[in-house]
Amino acid sequence: MTRPDTEKSGIIAKMIGPKKRWKAYKARVAELPENYRTAVDAIERHLMHFVPTDGDASVSMFEDLADVFEQAAANGTPIRDVVGQDPAEFVKEFAENYSDGGYVPARARKQLTDSIERATGEQTGAEG
Repeated sequence: MTRPDTEKSGIIAKMIGPKKRWKAYKARVAELPENYRTAVDAIERHLMHFVPTDGDASVSMFEDLADVFEQAAANGTPIRDVVGQDPAEFVKEFAENYSDGGYVPARARKQLTDSIERATGEQTGAEG
């Protein structure tokens, strides 16, 4: 027989666990160089709006996203080498590893692409 206080602590742990992991993810992203952080923020925003996510799976997805960009920043890999010429396609393929994806309107894809262009300095001519 499960005690009610044990049941409650299990539920609380399920809610707090992903929250702690999310905060740790956000702290990792905050440590990235500005242009990489801008790219991650754009991808995160895109994922949050258009990819079905659930608790632990979604946190894992974002942690993996941080891994990709931390490694790229550490190696000096340009953002375009990470996301390619079509960032919406990158996000679609990335998200397919964690969910069935989802419908993403053309306007949202354009917003993502524009944000990556800003992060890579393509609008100003120099990656920052």
